[in-house]
Amino acid sequence: MLRFIGRCLFAAALLLPSAAGAEPITLKLSFFSSDRSMSYVAAVKPFVGAVNAEAKGLVEIKILFSGALDKDIARQPQLVLDGAADLAFVVPGYDPDQFPDNAVLELPGLFRDMREATLVYTRLVALGALRGYQDFFVVGAYATEPETIHGRATINSIADLKGKKIRVNNQGAFAALEKLGATPIPMPINQIADAISGKKIDAAEVALTPLADFGIKRVVDHHYLLGTDVAPLALLMSRKSFDALPKAAQDIIRKHSGDWAALRFIETYEASDRQVLEQLRSDPHRSIVIPSPSDLNIAHGAFNAVITQWASASSDNRELLDKTRALIAALRPPDGN
Repeated sequence: MLRFIGRCLFAAALLLPSAAGAEPITLKLSFFSSDRSMSYVAAVKPFVGAVNAEAKGLVEIKILFSGALDKDIARQPQLVLDGAADLAFVVPGYDPDQFPDNAVLELPGLFRDMREATLVYTRLVALGALRGYQDFFVVGAYATEPETIHGRATINSIADLKGKKIRVNNQGAFAALEKLGATPIPMPINQIADAISGKKIDAAEVALTPLADFGIKRVVDHHYLLGTDVAPLALLMSRKSFDALPKAAQDIIRKHSGDWAALRFIETYEASDRQVLEQLRSDPHRSIVIPSPSDLNIAHGAFNAVITQWASASSDNRELLDKTRALIAALRPPDGN
């Protein structure tokens, strides 16, 4: 009997080096831009670095940069659903059919800043309040600061928006700028610089950091800092890929998702926004205009009309807006300031 047990232990020992030497599970992450973009630095890099370090030998995430799998930003969620990638960084506003409830996040004038918007988005996802995410594990739900208007055309007031062709990011921005007299043009962010250079548009609604990331700063010199809507962003993983991982790997990914991912994004992206704004202000060849109180009143009247119209479209919209506003109120000081 002892001889038999000894043979079994010896056989098991022979198998150990093979198990220890097994290759880690490789996960492919599709990223449409380069490793110099702030979306990578703030959202993708912290997560991938943390998971690869902690799950060494178990899981390894490999990033495919610059749209190696598909350069179309709007196609990134489908890459994950089709299994071409295990993870992808996406702009949900480019795929409203897949993410219909993200419209609440894109309502103009709803959020004060990116911190508020990012934390509310993260919590709506955690509550399961948004349709379209059932086939994904959401690593990170982020948002830019409220987008502002940048172009070659002189824009010093709300009145100057009239008739201007302005790139927008989503349906909420489209409705808001249309009410303010502009001609909104939906367009992916990586097409803005060429569109302005080619005089296809007069200006673009975009957040500060992407001005540098996508070469837009080179072709604009007028900056009208009217905060409108935020641009939601997300790092999504295939639910099938996530569920197929060993529990230890799932736990590591969960640990570096949600609030963990949101807070690191906020810290890095806020610093980048401040730096870009300082660069703009230090350039004497640029015109930077802060909207007057009267223009802000006009703008917020238009924004409120868009919000009311969206909420009145269905009871589901009203319920989701109420839930979103409750999350916003919980983040603000008791005095509302």
